[in-house]
Amino acid sequence: MKHRAKQHVYLLGASGRLGNVLLEAWSHHPEIESIIPLGRKEIDFTNPSVAQKKFSSYELHENDLVINCVALTDVDYCERESLEATTINATTPALLAEVCAKRRARFLQVSTDYVFDGTLDQLYRETDEPAPLNQYGSSKLAGEKGVMASSPDHLIARISWVFGPGCPSLVDQIIQEAMTSKEVSSAADRIASPSFTRDLVEWFKFFLNPSLEGGIYHLCNTGVCSWHEYGTYVLKRAAHYGLPVLTTEITPVNLYSMKQFVTRRPLRTPLDTSKFCERSGLPLRPWQEAVEEYLLKYKL
Repeated sequence: MKHRAKQHVYLLGASGRLGNVLLEAWSHHPEIESIIPLGRKEIDFTNPSVAQKKFSSYELHENDLVINCVALTDVDYCERESLEATTINATTPALLAEVCAKRRARFLQVSTDYVFDGTLDQLYRETDEPAPLNQYGSSKLAGEKGVMASSPDHLIARISWVFGPGCPSLVDQIIQEAMTSKEVSSAADRIASPSFTRDLVEWFKFFLNPSLEGGIYHLCNTGVCSWHEYGTYVLKRAAHYGLPVLTTEITPVNLYSMKQFVTRRPLRTPLDTSKFCERSGLPLRPWQEAVEEYLLKYKL
């Protein structure tokens, strides 16, 4: 089997929600020679040509892994600033992936369930046709295509509903709201699967395998839920552990009745992770267990 004992990992977006956790978890990985965190100061995704030139100055070797955690994820902002969204989410990643391809390094692009329109009444597989509803989804899909165009050995990891330490997520927002008000509402028709960053960075270790087939992989915790079900579970467990929430009840509403969401979003985007499980042999734990760990380790 094609293998290299030690690899260098270049981490783009090391200060973000996922990148920060990945940097911490992989800093002492026995198969990694070194992990090189690259922030905006080193690689500015808003300037594609400069980013490519700067990235080319690094000594990438065969089988090194470059993980791109950089993304413009504010859906409403992406809708207003579509050029910026395309630049950060598609143009620059594609150019950096070209550099990797020339040096036989692998590029892992972190993508999203928003590449789908949410009309499929079953779990989305990697082979299902994307049909994004908004500029965020369109820019991320363009990023996927641009990365894979430079090499079939590159990798795409589609994730959804990311939560974890470092940056606020729906889990934190729901708890914070319930600490100050007895009136909490959430969408009962927005359905997918949460992804705990501490789990994602463990699963990402599988991508270090240089013999792994390139392409798209869906990754999230197992189980499907609505925002309403997700939030209700969070509040009930938060109350169980003594967090001072004023309620554990959430009013179910429709997504499009929530005024804070201006741009159209897909309603149902649960991801089928069977491809990753079959190839890796790794079990993906239920989202409820992941929420439990997050509350115990980071919220109490």
